Amino acid sequence: MAEETEKTPDPTAKQLAAARKFVAEHGKPSKGVVENIGRAGARVVLVGADGALGDIVVPATGTGEALVEAVEDLEPAEWDAATVNAVKIGPAHRHRMAGPAGRRS
Repeated sequence: MAEETEKTPDPTAKQLAAARKFVAEHGKPSKGVVENIGRAGARVVLVGADGALGDIVVPATGTGEALVEAVEDLEPAEWDAATVNAVKIGPAHRHRMAGPAGRRS
């Protein structure tokens, strides 16, 4: 019986463009944290030099790692103290993250 090997999909041009745009808008170097999100694939959390957050969903962790590797001035990172402390979450982001239940009338 032949062993099946699945090829990890490459990042798409759209995903690469989104990551490059984020770096251009939020400073160099930016960081990329690849997180497995189960069947949905992986999430690449982007942390800009200015502390901004962004994310890109990709089909696999390998795709996320390839995305980070392919984008100039995007460094691979983990949720260590340096990365967490680099994040600056403002009131608008907190309000959006709260969703409808967290909003006051």
